Amino acid sequence: MTTLDQRPTPAAAPPDPTRSHTTGNRISRYLYLHPKIRLASLLSLPMAWLGVLYIGSLLLLFATAFWHTDPFTSKVIPGFTLENFQELVVQEAYRNTAVRTIGIALAVTILCAALALPLGLFMAKVAGPKLRAILAIGITLPLWAGYLVKVFSWRITFSQGGPLDWVLAPLGVDGMGYGQPAVVVTLAYLWFPYMAVPVYTAFRQIPDNLFNASADLGAKSWGTIRTVALPLLKPALIAGSIFTFSLSLGDYIAAQFVGGKTQMIGTVIAQNINLNPPLAAAFGLVPILVVVAYLFLARKSGALDAL
Repeated sequence: MTTLDQRPTPAAAPPDPTRSHTTGNRISRYLYLHPKIRLASLLSLPMAWLGVLYIGSLLLLFATAFWHTDPFTSKVIPGFTLENFQELVVQEAYRNTAVRTIGIALAVTILCAALALPLGLFMAKVAGPKLRAILAIGITLPLWAGYLVKVFSWRITFSQGGPLDWVLAPLGVDGMGYGQPAVVVTLAYLWFPYMAVPVYTAFRQIPDNLFNASADLGAKSWGTIRTVALPLLKPALIAGSIFTFSLSLGDYIAAQFVGGKTQMIGTVIAQNINLNPPLAAAFGLVPILVVVAYLFLARKSGALDAL
């Protein structure tokens, strides 16, 4: 006779294949009926990434700028002090470095715009499809190579006895060597695609009949560009300048390779990142504030509304 303890265990019920499918349908139906929750679920992971790694690092940078370093132990002590910002204002070397960096960034932006305007006009209105494709590849080609490779190639170009000296030697002229002009040329080469592509795209969107109408009214080529093209290109120029200006403002490796004794804000930050991190953090806020002011002026101009 079988006792209760010896009764066979009943077989487990087979899993219902429709259960998970039904649960998935319920979740899908719920998300379909609540678009705000669906949008929040899609954006939660990238927003968390942005908030923690990007905005969080900026907040830590901002907080560190108000700390100070112990002069004896060289340890960073949390607290609140304005000494770092006062030193940036009082020290002439820091003021000159900030002004120099802003000037270099503006020079790079102007040079890129001056080169992008005629090139964009030629590509959009004059060049044929094959030549346009070749020029487009040539413009974007610098983006395919590594940053250090491009900077080091310009270091070789500007070096004493380098390719630039070989080209200018028959004319009895020496190359520019290392210095601020070399930094401007190198940065313009690095960031030129960010200016050329928006300008070319804007030229492509300008109807040809506007140029024809201007010519019929007696305007010459440069007059047409100044009165017809440039007002329509203003959003593209400002959009491209945001990239060229901000990227040049935060660069420092180019200055180390081709700048000679030229120092930029990034150079000073790199020199103080281990010796005096709070001072480096305070100086690191300067490019951020300059870029924010630049974006504010661009926004006030109304050019960004047309993008």
